Amino acid sequence: MEKTDILSLTFEELKSDMASMGEKPFRAAQIYEWLHSKLVTDFDDMTNLSKKLREELQQRYALHGVKVVTVQESQIDGTRKFLFSLQDGNMIESVWMQYQHGNSVCISSQVGCRMGCRFCASTIDGLERNLTAGEMLSQIYEITRYTKERVSNVVVMGSGEPLDNYDTLLKYIHMLTDEHGLNISQRNLTVSTCGLVPRMRELAEEHLQMTLALSLHAATDEKRKELMPIANRYSLAEVMDACDFYFSRTGRRITFEYSLVGGVNDTDQDASELISLIRGMNCHVNLIPVNPVKERSYQESKHADVIRFQKKLEQNKINATIRREMGRDIDGACGQLRRRYMEG
Repeated sequence: MEKTDILSLTFEELKSDMASMGEKPFRAAQIYEWLHSKLVTDFDDMTNLSKKLREELQQRYALHGVKVVTVQESQIDGTRKFLFSLQDGNMIESVWMQYQHGNSVCISSQVGCRMGCRFCASTIDGLERNLTAGEMLSQIYEITRYTKERVSNVVVMGSGEPLDNYDTLLKYIHMLTDEHGLNISQRNLTVSTCGLVPRMRELAEEHLQMTLALSLHAATDEKRKELMPIANRYSLAEVMDACDFYFSRTGRRITFEYSLVGGVNDTDQDASELISLIRGMNCHVNLIPVNPVKERSYQESKHADVIRFQKKLEQNKINATIRREMGRDIDGACGQLRRRYMEG
């Protein structure tokens, strides 16, 4: 009999399992706390359970999260990039960043990605598979154990397109914010998408209080298609309409991620087109000087061009920040560390 992945069970699912085993409901709360709050990795460490129950859990459930393979630490800002191995031998990566407001972790939602964005290393070899809810949570748990520091903000913006793993993403969000587990506020969670319109609309109907970040990267359909194959499926008009819909349902302003690529999407004309596209929206623009990826020919924008782009947006009353460059000296771009390790 194949063992059930216990890390991927919601509190309610675990309660139902315990009832079927003839255990009292409070046992589920104890086990869930051990797994998702105290972050143990072995049933034997669950010291307030009887030896008999621990043995039963051992027989019935698999408890294997991600395992640390290597950690790179930035000498510039202390950012740490984690390469994790999964049970089946696949690799994923996550990033831990220190900010004044607390520690933030950026996790992966898939092994690889099939979206094909031109400046991203994660997508070069395509999609291997979706991650489970347990594997997504386990990235945060392993980083917490390693750093011995609490994580207060979580970003689902690593390898993969989160909305391409939609049902698991929803499960993960509910488990991450469950009062029996880490109990992280939905407001401290950001999910990134390259613009899967039907899923964005579905997500809006969930009425979650998290931030939705749209990878925009260009303000015209023509240029967006050059950078992002998904733009061939959904036009900018459809994507922006979905953003408006998300705001109308949740009251949460949209973040637009805009990776600046030298000479490609960082000109004054690009800034003007972006202003025309989003003027009047309740939004925030996150300007990201693109990390050069050796398999691609794109280069990052000059610093002066980044500043000029930001100023132009701000002069038009559009809230824009330049993302602090974290971990530039440690394979900063999504998917770079995993790819280098696999090639090595």
